[in-house]
Amino acid sequence: MSQPTDQTVSLPEKPYLAALAGHTLERPPFWLMRQAGRYLPEYRDVRRRAGSFIDLCLTPTLACEVTLQPLRRYGMDAAILFSDILMVPYGLGQRLDYVEGEGPQLEPITDAHQLERLSIDHFHDRLTPVYETVRQVIQALPDRTALIGFAGSPWTVACYMVQGAGSKEWDKVKGFAYRDPAGFAALMTLLETVTVAYLAAQIDAGAEAVQLFDSWAGILPPKPFRRLVIEPTRRIVQALKQHYPQIPVIGFPRGAGMLLEAYTLETGVDAVALDTTVPPDWAARHLQCHRPVQGNLDPILLVAGGEAMATELDDILRTLSRGPFVFNLGHGVAQVTPPEHVEQLAALIRSWPERR
Repeated sequence: MSQPTDQTVSLPEKPYLAALAGHTLERPPFWLMRQAGRYLPEYRDVRRRAGSFIDLCLTPTLACEVTLQPLRRYGMDAAILFSDILMVPYGLGQRLDYVEGEGPQLEPITDAHQLERLSIDHFHDRLTPVYETVRQVIQALPDRTALIGFAGSPWTVACYMVQGAGSKEWDKVKGFAYRDPAGFAALMTLLETVTVAYLAAQIDAGAEAVQLFDSWAGILPPKPFRRLVIEPTRRIVQALKQHYPQIPVIGFPRGAGMLLEAYTLETGVDAVALDTTVPPDWAARHLQCHRPVQGNLDPILLVAGGEAMATELDDILRTLSRGPFVFNLGHGVAQVTPPEHVEQLAALIRSWPERR
């Protein structure tokens, strides 16, 4: 799968895309989930100007600005579109608010009859500002920096749509899925359809790779995991590849555990992102031999910084940089992260070829 970097190998000009294509690079490219966010003072300034979080996501000039902010500070190899996975239910007409200190609040879809409240008729009209943000970002990026588009995977988006908010138990969404498999399948089918359309529109606007975030994949037992995580992801990847065979798709099934290998092999994703629970040596043996991997420093080690962070970072790099690899966190940057710790991280990654 992996190919060493030398004069005879033709690499994509952007290191991030080269790693996703299966090349082993001397210095792994890096970006960080939630790299644009509240830990940056310049982000907080823009967020205040925007008014609401939804307004920030749907104002292209502001969303473009916060997408670019971490690149100016740290020079990541990829930018990720600033948006939110719940733009999909917003596009379907589900009422969505973000309450300070509480997170997203949606009008819950609690049974199959309430699916009638959703409509695809104005989906792209509602999300046109997101596509415009992609166009603005791709025009502003440095030549060697890639742009990642994204969406939530159908299961995770359904979790919020049915539950109406975040949850520890996710009892309503799991209850709906278990109690009425046919009704829940209708919701999942709708989400598969619009997720493909949403990612395709991002690609048409300029996104060079896309990532599927399945943040709540790990709450499912094995059989529902295959039905509600693996199979929808496989169909989305297949549909995208029919029209955009050159665009890499990265899957992030957080908490998949022992099912991560099956997810990697059966969905058709081009690369798999690892959460903090995945041992790098296990990933090297069981996943990286099949696909490029991305991850997986604990975000709280980034908060801690110093020697603890550097030691774990070196362990990850030593283990995974021998194959196709993108460095990232195992989840998003925490709000309390000191910006100077991200600067330390970036410097350590760049110096890796001399320290390895």
